[in-house]
Amino acid sequence: MNTNSTDALSYDDMNDAHPLYVRSPSGRYKPATDSQILAAGREAAVSLISMDNALGNPGRVRSFFQSKLAGLGHECAAFLYLDAQLRPIRYIEQAMGTLSQANIYPREIVKTALRLNAAALFMAHNHPSGIAEPSAADVHLTRQLKQALALIDVRILDHIVVSATETTSLAERGQV
Repeated sequence: MNTNSTDALSYDDMNDAHPLYVRSPSGRYKPATDSQILAAGREAAVSLISMDNALGNPGRVRSFFQSKLAGLGHECAAFLYLDAQLRPIRYIEQAMGTLSQANIYPREIVKTALRLNAAALFMAHNHPSGIAEPSAADVHLTRQLKQALALIDVRILDHIVVSATETTSLAERGQV
């Protein structure tokens, strides 16, 4: 079986692995479809973060967002809102888009942060193209969000760009 990192979400080599099964409404088991496997992975991503503990591990946050957003065929912008002790309050996918863009409105992010009484947040979005390189628009949006959120004393801790095989942190690049 290939161990190339680009095979992370590929099912071309299913003959080399044990198939996964799901139970149908009638109670019979059948091989899982690609979309069922990806949906189950997105649900399992919740185990990567603890709702009771502060998020001090950037790698775990990146893995969480990658598990939630990788494999989607459209851009999706997601936010993880945190309390004053940096514990998760809620994960929300706030913008669904097309193959190449998702419209994110800072006003809506500010409203949600206020409603949840958030002190900080992580933002992530996926690039269905498979390239986790932030665009100029991604960097510009991050700056706009940081300015808008600063007015209400909410910190944006990171903006993570996700592809199927990698993530890029704008905070690590000094762009947050």
